[in-house]
Amino acid sequence: MRTDSTLGVIFFTRKKRNNPEILDIYVRITVNKERAEFSIKRDISLCNWDIFRCRAKETDQNLILLNTYLDDVYAEVLNAHKGLHSERKLITAKAIKLRYFGEDEQRMTLMQAVEYHNRNINQELKPGTLKNYFSTEKYLRQFLQERLKTDDIYLIQLNYKFIVNFENYIRTYRPKKKRRTCTNNGVMKHLSRLMKIINLSIKMEWLEKDPFKNYKLRFEKNERDYLTQRELDLIDGTSFMTIGLNRVKDIFLFSCYTGLSYIDIKELHPNQILIGIDGNKWIHTKRAKTNESLKIPLLPRAKEILNKYKEEMELTGELLPVYSNQKTNKNLKEIAKACGIHKNITFHVARHTFATTVTLSNGVPIETVSKLLGHTKLTTTQIYARVLQKKVGEDMQNLMNLFEAKKKQRSEAPIPITIGNHN
Repeated sequence: MRTDSTLGVIFFTRKKRNNPEILDIYVRITVNKERAEFSIKRDISLCNWDIFRCRAKETDQNLILLNTYLDDVYAEVLNAHKGLHSERKLITAKAIKLRYFGEDEQRMTLMQAVEYHNRNINQELKPGTLKNYFSTEKYLRQFLQERLKTDDIYLIQLNYKFIVNFENYIRTYRPKKKRRTCTNNGVMKHLSRLMKIINLSIKMEWLEKDPFKNYKLRFEKNERDYLTQRELDLIDGTSFMTIGLNRVKDIFLFSCYTGLSYIDIKELHPNQILIGIDGNKWIHTKRAKTNESLKIPLLPRAKEILNKYKEEMELTGELLPVYSNQKTNKNLKEIAKACGIHKNITFHVARHTFATTVTLSNGVPIETVSKLLGHTKLTTTQIYARVLQKKVGEDMQNLMNLFEAKKKQRSEAPIPITIGNHN
């Protein structure tokens, strides 16, 4: 592309309509006989303007300062021309004017980037995960309006201070409707989602500098609730007066003995129960969250629950009678209270119980547990499943018994006798 051009920059004046004795000062840029003009928002008395020099007559300090300002404007126009030339861009009078005002390239705003991200990942994420991004977007809009008194800002305006202030806003936010406020990890999740949007903006070349460069997400490790064998047996052995509580109990227990999440059980169909190579029934499905394939052998208690609802399944076509997530968790609170279990029981506790009480504590290797849970990384399984203190004690006792057996074996071994020539 040709970038050489003839450039002309001059200052000229126009009389004010309401006062012909006062002149407004303008800049005229000429490139290859094409012009672009703009006002520099300065004026001068007619008698103080030198039409030959296109400058103010320096008769006092204010006029000297005005000429200094005109020189600065002139230099900035030349710099705009130089920048376009170095970037090998088409040089026109209009292009120089737009570069001078910083308007030659469209700047992406924060909310435009958020909307672009949320609009283009809706096919990649599950509705529940996508909903969290919309929640972060809502916090951002409220933060901009309440703290910065604006609806949007340019991406290039983002900095470390913005992130820290946004974090503080979420931590101190008090919703109008009564609901739980964000925990530390909830706040970090919002910032993690914002970080992902910023990384996308950098890849799209909307932003050069990463405002998260010196910021570190600070997640707290939380102990995951799970049921002990005693608590699991307590729920299993309790019958309830209402059909709803008994059904929720059965679905919860089915999750405890399969490791399936609520949505995976809700979407499970009869044709996904197949006979495995060992002749036993297996569940063949995919995780709704990650789309990972799952093959889970049915434990005896899980089989009993399926058999209990076999007739109903033939009528409805549904493998199990699963209620809504909200109703299920509400009923679980009643079940825990009736059984005297003082834990915050949600449906996801069943998945933790499968990983700990049902599998790991009974000697199932963590690699196998990871496969049954549908995890792609072993580290993910280690979050869900812990090696119980009881299991650690048993393993160490077995090790000590092994040492004792070896010690006893050495002490009972016969002392070798050497037979040789005696001189």
